[in-house]
Amino acid sequence: MGRGLILGIESSCDETAAAVVERGERTLSSVVASQIATHARYGGVVPELASREHLRAIVPVVRAALAEAGCTLADLDAIAVTSGPGLAGALLVGITYAKALAFARGLPLIAVNHLEGHIHAVLLHEKEAQEDSLDAQSLALVVSGGHTHLYLARPVDGTWRYKLMGRTVDDAAGEAYDKVAKLLGLGYPGGPWIDALARFGDAKAVPFAFAQIKTKLHLAGKPPRTKAAKTAPIAELDTHFMFSFSGIKTAVLRYVELHGLRAEAEARVARILAGARPPQTKDEALALCSQQVLDLIASFQHAVVGDLMKKTFAAAEALGAARILVTGGVAANRELRARFAAEAERRWVRVAFPTLALSTDNAAMIAAAAWPRFVAGEFAGLDLSADPSLVLGR
Repeated sequence: MGRGLILGIESSCDETAAAVVERGERTLSSVVASQIATHARYGGVVPELASREHLRAIVPVVRAALAEAGCTLADLDAIAVTSGPGLAGALLVGITYAKALAFARGLPLIAVNHLEGHIHAVLLHEKEAQEDSLDAQSLALVVSGGHTHLYLARPVDGTWRYKLMGRTVDDAAGEAYDKVAKLLGLGYPGGPWIDALARFGDAKAVPFAFAQIKTKLHLAGKPPRTKAAKTAPIAELDTHFMFSFSGIKTAVLRYVELHGLRAEAEARVARILAGARPPQTKDEALALCSQQVLDLIASFQHAVVGDLMKKTFAAAEALGAARILVTGGVAANRELRARFAAEAERRWVRVAFPTLALSTDNAAMIAAAAWPRFVAGEFAGLDLSADPSLVLGR
């Protein structure tokens, strides 16, 4: 073993990323090529366009990561790549390139689950900050545009094991953010815009509520056929730790229709389609939103964060977890961080977040998650392929 340098490659959705991490605890480089400008005009990620942009970016991004780390391919000990879940075409770009590099250099290839990567984003940040209790059993909330999952994460014999405790039965929280932002004529991705504008509205103006999820007895343990729940054994999970965000998305739509806000949203969209520059700053976006829309945004965010908090802390208490890890793109949300931190202090529970840069998709988290597998000799073969529905934990 050399310096323990692992090159991580991430291409599961709309970011092409590469990073070099030393022994799973020190980030030497992290380069991300975003596709936001490509997909913004469509209000969401277009899979075919994402694959094409990954093909354009993968080589220069990897070269930039190696240069930033001050190393070459000859200095690496392994190559790690996201194998799923994600968009099939996007995943294949990263996997194919990683396999080619591993074969050409005779390096071990390590397949990493994207969700495990997000959990290790927090662990990597803690190691770099030299925090205590790095190897404690934790409850991890992975919340992003494609995922809302609760995992019990346990260190076992130098590696990590995960047990699925709860998840969304339909939309992920970040997906609800994006769809509500699109409905209101805001930019893409919607999460940052809603987070920025929510501070200027009344969070109690619209009384959104979440109903208790009921067990689907007719499933008899079979996986549901909903988009976000095809592979997880939802019938075996405690319904108190399960999420659903399609209802609040529909409630926002009904509110917009009943209070005459659709014309205002359509005017914002028409303005951009007519050639006007989309809002670039918070102040520009504020000028385009009425107070009623700002109140709606604040109420929506308050309700979503509240539901995430309620079920996460309930699971932590039921499982006796002394530490909560909150990670994923939505973990960059300022209100979420503030309210989770305040509730954790009130309950005498530790809560940890990744840095803002490590919250969204990146390759440093993939390289960090690969380190325990490298030490354990858990390598992938060159027949590795993409698994868009790859699950983590059972």
